[in-house]
Amino acid sequence: MAKRSKVPAKRSPAAPKAPKVGAGELLTLFDYLRYAVSRFNAAKLVFAHGTTDPVAEAAFLICETLHLHPDQFENFATARVTIAEGKQILDLIERRIATRKPAAYLVNKVYMRGLPFYVDERTIVPRSFIGELLDSHFGGDEDGTSLIGDPEEVGSVLDLCTGSGCLAILAARHFANAAVDAVDISKDALEVAARNVTDHGLDDRLTLYRGDLFKPLGDNSYDLIISNPPYVDAEGMAALPRECRAEPKIAFDGGTDGLDIVRRLLDEARQHLTPQGGLLCEIGRGRDNLEAAYPNLPLLWLDTEDSEGEVFWIAAADL
Repeated sequence: MAKRSKVPAKRSPAAPKAPKVGAGELLTLFDYLRYAVSRFNAAKLVFAHGTTDPVAEAAFLICETLHLHPDQFENFATARVTIAEGKQILDLIERRIATRKPAAYLVNKVYMRGLPFYVDERTIVPRSFIGELLDSHFGGDEDGTSLIGDPEEVGSVLDLCTGSGCLAILAARHFANAAVDAVDISKDALEVAARNVTDHGLDDRLTLYRGDLFKPLGDNSYDLIISNPPYVDAEGMAALPRECRAEPKIAFDGGTDGLDIVRRLLDEARQHLTPQGGLLCEIGRGRDNLEAAYPNLPLLWLDTEDSEGEVFWIAAADL
């Protein structure tokens, strides 16, 4: 047989060469912020891993280098940076461009609801809307917006597809009297989650399980189930940006229509919910597919500051 000629692999466009920065040209945090944003824009980076735009990402990386919380950037924006600190910031900016890895992997940290969490390549970089919804829709019932009544009366919470454990930890902090279980199929992700559980002092209240959704839990029932499962459809998987391809594929792939795991959650959750409980689940852009697949389910779609119709709630009685 004739040998097939090899087709050269398609290469990503080369990142713009880093300009030489002279001594004294960049002085303040603001100077380095502007420089980083210009470099990120020129390199056409993608932002969806804890930060949503080049300004927020630049501020995050600068603050991490200087051991500042991101909320402190404005307080020190006009402060000068030392020569050694400036070199570290510039090196980190260029690493972000050269590797196209999420910024969180470069500094092993991400913030959710203002809290720091450890993260590395063993788990997806967390960026769920559920943390915000716990605050906005699961508070006291004084204003009539709480979906589950008094948070102090919630005795048990389950986080499925927990990844780095961030949502489970936020739930444990929000529901002060709840025992929290968290499940993931990935041994690597659970190692990261265990570190975060210990870092946040929750080893006595938060239990990690390895397994496939509800399988390791037996007949346990919960007042609340939360999940940010894999929900990217086939079209989305084919178009994932390079930054996302640095993350575990298993954490994204939701099958042809993105609903492989979500269907199982809806079909099995009722058996693991208390009568007054409910399921809170994030599904990205899968709303139309889900409503077509379950036309009779009374799904309540919840919006956040940065999303519309990407998270649903359904009470146990309606499943």
